[in-house]
Amino acid sequence: LSWPLNVSLYYMSSYFPGVSGVTVVTQKPPVVTVRKGEMVTMDCNLGTVTNYAAWYKQVQGGVPQYVVCWYHGWKPEEIKYGSGFSFPKFTSNSQSTSDYRLIINNVEESDSAVYYCQTWDGSAK
Repeated sequence: LSWPLNVSLYYMSSYFPGVSGVTVVTQKPPVVTVRKGEMVTMDCNLGTVTNYAAWYKQVQGGVPQYVVCWYHGWKPEEIKYGSGFSFPKFTSNSQSTSDYRLIINNVEESDSAVYYCQTWDGSAK
């Protein structure tokens, strides 16, 4: 008898420096535990209209890895993926210009990590 493997994914938010104002980035829920093979969604509210969100994955003891970025209004085929990340395993979408979602399909133990949502307001050149 084999038991399903539970995979925990943790969320943290990030806002890169070089901006003129304060942007509060909120990710929820902070921790998600799913069974191997399931799908998980992670939501990120940027608190302001930026039209852009990027997602990063950081495993314990490692450096953040760029997963995917999404501009509000993009078509799914326009999504930009980081090295080693691709559709249909990973995808992203937006519900509005400030609400973005990362979707991980067929979750595996190797997906267990801290995931960061990042944005940029365009003020830093």
